[in-house]
Amino acid sequence: MQEFDFYINLKKPTLGLYVRKDAGLPDLADQSDWQFEGHEWESELAPGLLKELEANGHAFQELGA
Repeated sequence: MQEFDFYINLKKPTLGLYVRKDAGLPDLADQSDWQFEGHEWESELAPGLLKELEANGHAFQELGA
């Protein structure tokens, strides 16, 4: 089962970012805006997020307040 890294935006804590495990954040202009929060298993993610991760290598998600 695939595992993904999960980050939270420090300036907007309701915005999350999933990337492939150990991929890091090389494409973001300001990586300091993002804090690593842990790992998520494929089975824990919504199907729409998984499709976006497969297509783009990353997926953003609005989180509940």
